[in-house]
Amino acid sequence: MYEDENCEFKREFSDSIYKTVVAFANTNGGDIYVGIDDTGAPVGLKNFDDTYNRITNGIRDNIFPDVSDIVSYIHEEGDIIHIKVVDSINKPFCLKSKGFRPEGVYIRKGASNIPATWEMIKKMIYDSNGVWEEQISLNQDLSFNETEKSFNDYNVAFDKSKFDVLNIINKDYYTNLGFLLSDNCSFSVKVAVFSDISCTVFRDKQEFKGSVLKQFEDANRYLDFANRTASVIEKAQRIDTRDYPPAALREAVLNAIIHKNYYYDGSVIININDTKIEFISIGGLMPGFSIEDIMAGVSSQRNPKLANVFFRLGLIEAYGTGIRRIYNLYENYPMKPEIFVTDNSFKIILPNINEMDKFGQKDKILNYIRQHGQILEEDIEKLFGVRSTRAYKIAKDLCDAGILLKIGRGKTKKYIIKP
Repeated sequence: MYEDENCEFKREFSDSIYKTVVAFANTNGGDIYVGIDDTGAPVGLKNFDDTYNRITNGIRDNIFPDVSDIVSYIHEEGDIIHIKVVDSINKPFCLKSKGFRPEGVYIRKGASNIPATWEMIKKMIYDSNGVWEEQISLNQDLSFNETEKSFNDYNVAFDKSKFDVLNIINKDYYTNLGFLLSDNCSFSVKVAVFSDISCTVFRDKQEFKGSVLKQFEDANRYLDFANRTASVIEKAQRIDTRDYPPAALREAVLNAIIHKNYYYDGSVIININDTKIEFISIGGLMPGFSIEDIMAGVSSQRNPKLANVFFRLGLIEAYGTGIRRIYNLYENYPMKPEIFVTDNSFKIILPNINEMDKFGQKDKILNYIRQHGQILEEDIEKLFGVRSTRAYKIAKDLCDAGILLKIGRGKTKKYIIKP
């Protein structure tokens, strides 16, 4: 017998046994013989019963998750303890005092136990269970003050007895979903406001961190503040129009957070300029789905348990109606939201309602007048599929800009190109 990738000798008990058990459990299993020296010669244990108890209790108490179902203990001839470690799919295992970090997670290389890299640890977690939100969180030191406040704000009970139902905890460890809902979440939402259309000159920027519920609330609050209001007076009445339908902004933030692929590092990005807002999230469409499917209301959730948390709080519907709702909010406007998808990203662009003439309204109206000699507000309604108040505002903006000239009032009112 000799030491190799699947075999190790220990003359007597020491805490280093825990590291070897972790390494075998994270690799292909193996055998540890306590009572055999480094040359492979059996020496036996003087206090067999005491050593046996120290080993079994120590492995139980110092390794996480519990390895009881993959470790067995055999009393070999000559008072040798044979610790047999079976390969497991529930990787990684770690030293409980160190956690899921390189100093706590070991793998076996030859006859040595070496620290796993961060990428190795993440790959072990991913391979053990392909559903990211159900996997073990690398950070097990979590708090949930922000999520508790969010639940209370929506009048939904939140306490540790609900953690299992919400999938925050799986057995005796926090899941990645728990990490997303914790105060310790390392992901974020970044919002940037630009003063130019090409989005190169910053006017303001913010980053929202913490629980994803808090990120949603903070981002939604900021966007509401940035959502300007334009006013016009029609028949002695003031008509206010915000740059973006508030509900569309809310749905776009929800979509970006809930459907993000959190296996990859990176923030949800929101870019704002005077003409549009774009929401960019890591992760394309789920395999087998198209943009047409999404528009038809067919969806497959990348993070169903995260979506369920938002559903419990009444923030989303049970089915994938968010994108359709956004488009419905733009049904009375000529420009519509746009969706761009790659293998690894999803972007939705919302046009600024009060700046739509920059997207071709002016040219369409001028071409209409050149063909017909004039244009009425009801013609504008038909041309862009908008209501009377919106048609009035479009015409007024072009008049204020010195492009059109209004002739007449009331039913005789018409517009021509200003000489």
